[in-house]
Amino acid sequence: MRAAALAGFALIGGFAQAADYPAPQRGVWTVKDFRFHTGETLPELKLGYATVGDPKGEPVVILHGTAGSARSMLSPIFAGELFGPGQALDATKYFIIIPDAIGAGASSKPSDGLKAKFPRYDYADMVTAQYRLVSEGLGFKHVRLVLGNSMGGMHAWMWGQRYPDYMDALVPMASQPTEMSSRNWMMRRMIIDAVRNDPAWKNGDYATQPPALRVANVFFGIATSGGTLAYQKQAPTREAADRLLDERLAAPFNADANDFMYQWDASRDYDAAPGLEKIKAPVLAINSADDERNPPETGIMEEQLKRLPNAKLLLIPASSETRGHGTTGLARFWAKDLAAWLPGLPRRAAE
Repeated sequence: MRAAALAGFALIGGFAQAADYPAPQRGVWTVKDFRFHTGETLPELKLGYATVGDPKGEPVVILHGTAGSARSMLSPIFAGELFGPGQALDATKYFIIIPDAIGAGASSKPSDGLKAKFPRYDYADMVTAQYRLVSEGLGFKHVRLVLGNSMGGMHAWMWGQRYPDYMDALVPMASQPTEMSSRNWMMRRMIIDAVRNDPAWKNGDYATQPPALRVANVFFGIATSGGTLAYQKQAPTREAADRLLDERLAAPFNADANDFMYQWDASRDYDAAPGLEKIKAPVLAINSADDERNPPETGIMEEQLKRLPNAKLLLIPASSETRGHGTTGLARFWAKDLAAWLPGLPRRAAE
């Protein structure tokens, strides 16, 4: 089934081939009459994805963050630290699957034509689609690992609860298994409102991108990611801070306002706490001590992990080299820990 499915997909290039791991391949799988949690349906839901390695290898699922895509997980600072020979997720041993979440990459999204009439999806819809892609589209009955970063980390907690027998191991990063709240949600709502309240948005029927979009994106990025010590090192004076801000505001930014709003709004009802005990796979949670969205001083992570019999936390110490919420996107900070942890875990049979 898997071979037939893979043969039937149009795999294309589009990524620069890394020197030390196989060239990523792209595919798109279409789900007919996909039903969202709202009751709305799409006759065809496109689900894009990238793969690295041989389909005969042990499958590993990697989940990207908000406003990212499979492409964003194929950078030298992430894939280049993980997929090469002898690395933690060596692509000669593992078959790496990176879905484009609903609303991102080659998957269906508001900018395809429906604009603000696109179904108001949430994380549950996104996880359902990811699972269907891997299990139905690619035909895998079980995977070795589900690893996710930021939004992908929150998705990973949900995968562990909703499909507890589907994976051998779970690595949620830059996330917490608790309700979306506090600064994390307040800042998300502010960027959504900034675009919605821009007169140029026109209820989603704009002809040109609302100007508030670029400013809201830069504001959110600086406020909730980057690391206090790192910013102090990069911008120790007002002049340096102005230069850094001007660079951020002038950087290429091609996001679509409706896509952008839907992506951040999708987290509105996230709460992995109620079903935490459903998780059966061993968990390695990875966060950074300077994560602005998931501050460790709340004690939330430690308290929630007590509910899991086989879970541990890797908390990366803050430094001028870490990047706050963005730290886990730099795989060099945790790749060796993953390489030491994963091989010793038993292979759990699919049920």
